[in-house]
Amino acid sequence: MTLASPELRAPARRIAAPVDPWVLAAAAGLLALVLAVVVFAGDPGEFRLLPALVVTVAFLVTETVTLHVEFRRQTWLWSVSELALTIALVVVGGLWAALARAVGLGLSLALQRSTPAKAVFNVAVGVIEVAVAFAVLAAFPHGDLGSPVSWLALMVAVLAADVIGTLLVIAAIRLTGGNPGRAMWQELLLPVAVVAPFAVSVAVVTLLLLSLNPWASVLMVPAGLAVVLLFRRFAATAREERSLQQVYAFARRVEQIPSDQDGPRWIVEAVKELLNADKVALWLPPYLDDEPRLVVAGDGGTTWYDGPGDPEDLIRRRALEPGASGPVLVAASRLDAESAALARRGAQEVLGAPVTTAAGEPGYLEVCDRRSDVVSFSEGDRSALDSMLTHVNAAIRQQQLLTQIRYDADHDRLTGLPNRQRLAAEIDQLLHADPVGARAGLVLAGLDNHTEIVDTLGHAAADELLLVTAGLLREHAPADAVVARMEGPQFAVLLPGLSQVAAERAARRLREATSTRARVAGLDLEVTLTVGVAAAPAHGTDSGTLMQRADVALLAAASESGGVASYHQVLDQQSLRRLQLGTELEQAMADGQISVVFQPIIDARTSDIVSAETLVRWAHPRFGAIPPDDFIHLAEQIGRIGPLTDHVLDLALARCRRWLDQDIALSVAVNLSARCLSEPDLVERVQRALRRHGVPGELLILELTEGSVVDDSVRSSTVLADLHALGLRLSMDDFGTGYSSLSQLRQLPIDEVKIDKSFVLGMSTSQGESFIARSIIELAHNLGLRVVAEGVEDELTRKLLTEMGCDKLQGFLISRPLPDDKLEKWLLARTGVRSAAPGAQHRRLFVRV
Repeated sequence: MTLASPELRAPARRIAAPVDPWVLAAAAGLLALVLAVVVFAGDPGEFRLLPALVVTVAFLVTETVTLHVEFRRQTWLWSVSELALTIALVVVGGLWAALARAVGLGLSLALQRSTPAKAVFNVAVGVIEVAVAFAVLAAFPHGDLGSPVSWLALMVAVLAADVIGTLLVIAAIRLTGGNPGRAMWQELLLPVAVVAPFAVSVAVVTLLLLSLNPWASVLMVPAGLAVVLLFRRFAATAREERSLQQVYAFARRVEQIPSDQDGPRWIVEAVKELLNADKVALWLPPYLDDEPRLVVAGDGGTTWYDGPGDPEDLIRRRALEPGASGPVLVAASRLDAESAALARRGAQEVLGAPVTTAAGEPGYLEVCDRRSDVVSFSEGDRSALDSMLTHVNAAIRQQQLLTQIRYDADHDRLTGLPNRQRLAAEIDQLLHADPVGARAGLVLAGLDNHTEIVDTLGHAAADELLLVTAGLLREHAPADAVVARMEGPQFAVLLPGLSQVAAERAARRLREATSTRARVAGLDLEVTLTVGVAAAPAHGTDSGTLMQRADVALLAAASESGGVASYHQVLDQQSLRRLQLGTELEQAMADGQISVVFQPIIDARTSDIVSAETLVRWAHPRFGAIPPDDFIHLAEQIGRIGPLTDHVLDLALARCRRWLDQDIALSVAVNLSARCLSEPDLVERVQRALRRHGVPGELLILELTEGSVVDDSVRSSTVLADLHALGLRLSMDDFGTGYSSLSQLRQLPIDEVKIDKSFVLGMSTSQGESFIARSIIELAHNLGLRVVAEGVEDELTRKLLTEMGCDKLQGFLISRPLPDDKLEKWLLARTGVRSAAPGAQHRRLFVRV
């Protein structure tokens, strides 16, 4: 056995400092010289030229037919040199056998272009093996070659020589390359146990036949060729078996990749080890949040080299061609393009192959150079890599499946944004990195009209709006911000490094930038966000506290006109109060805590009381009077605005019914939330309420907000027309504060508009307010609409409005909102009764001057 290697050292797991190759060669040479002097000095034997030449040629031939066994950078070359050694020991004696092997082995190594140090080491080991064999043979009692004892002596001598040679080579490897391990030991000892006895047996038979008849040499030539061919076949079979074992070992190793480890890194390391490659690279296309990735395993800690990451690289393009059948092998050639591709890698040969990924775009795997200078890539290695690709592809898909699972666990499926769990991890990582100096703002944003979109246009349109909102937040958030999707219509934006004041400014800019109209489901819908802000460390130093307090701020922002609120300790009590009110809303209606008051509305010319607006009140036993805006908005948020509206409608129609029973026709007006218009059963509920109380539709007025009436989703539906078909009247409340125009109202079944009190209150002192009021009245009349002015508090304002032609008046000048019992007293004290108008059935009330 000889050692074939470009250098007697390996970079993998050294047990000591590397030894210089010439030191090992010199040591082996010195040992060979000492043994030769000691063993051969007493019996040099007779030199015969022809037998010496024949034995030398035999050593040359047998040393060129080898079985390669690789370990990292080291390669053992097993041959049938035992055949020549046995013949040499019998025919020419120990000294001349050693010289013949030195010459034959030296010529063989020269033909293989081995390095000088390696050649000296291997020749020395060859001489040592002959010396050991001769010494054992001399010490073993033997006689004529025809004796079985002599056969046994030759067998033991050759086996001893092989064992000593193997131990010397392994010693050299251990000094430079580490421990080969049990599996490699078994592979090294197999030729010693199998090939050597067979070769000795053939040599003995050859010598016996030649002693009987010299012409037997003619018969032994085919036998010798058969031995050589059998050994070559044995070597080929061993290589095939090793390749198969490599594939199995690779499959087992890949299957054992832990889920929490870097799978691509394990794969390239496994391919590098099993193909004994100089370096291996795996390029993977982008996947989910991951950028394109190049993973390299190479000797000396190589983590990158030029070539495999370049889409225009020649070798990579050849491997990824659609028509390519399996891996491609590119070796050094005269083609300039291939030579350039190999040169940029610093390689002599490359195996390249496509890798199947879950991203749709193929990945790329390449293997550069055997670490041995004796063995190069062959068709068998190409086939082995092709077999490995099945397991590589499975492992990559498994890793990407795990990545997908982790991604899905941390991201919102609809928008692809990080979810609450991922956001919490980002916050904690940011704050824990610098517990003292870390600052961050957390903006929690809720989409205002999400529920109405779901109820009116369905979930598909609502999801489309969420996608639009997510895109707007991504576009306008700072580059280092983390935009996340929370539950339902809520989003969050983490702003690293910002103080509380800076976070508030950023939140307002973000809200303004994202406030727009978007085309969704064929309609132009408004995108409006309500924003709550919390900041670290002022409001919390962990994700749970910070998100909870941002949520409290968001609830507060929902009730503020600006739509943005920052957390404050007082909001905690308000939040608890809102939570309690939300849980008590239904019972409060059942217990009568939620009641209504009525504010009369009169005809501007005749002072007849034409209607009464119904306003809701909540007298809470613990918190006292709850402002209507607080619990109405709360009811909208928790989805209970429908039952609250039905409750108010019932109370208003019950009051109207009692007036009818007194033969008095007095309309009642009920405010309708914008969210009620998106409820699919609204018309049926109003119709049932009218029937239940026996009130004709013309005595009911539904007051709608300006924004809800002109919204595309409402305009595209039939809800307003269906309500109007019940005979009731529709009134636009607080007109002038929104963005609608009177021309838009021509397309809607609106009967009247109410001038917002902000314009009416300043009429007596501001010509501008008077001009606005006059313009609204004139334009409304031109469209056939009646006009109601609310907020009338003095006689001058009443006179001005009457002169402008305003139809109805409402305000403290006439009466404050009154509960049912006080309203009865007010009616008795302040009003008179007129007889029914011509064609009417019921009497009328009027305010006495």
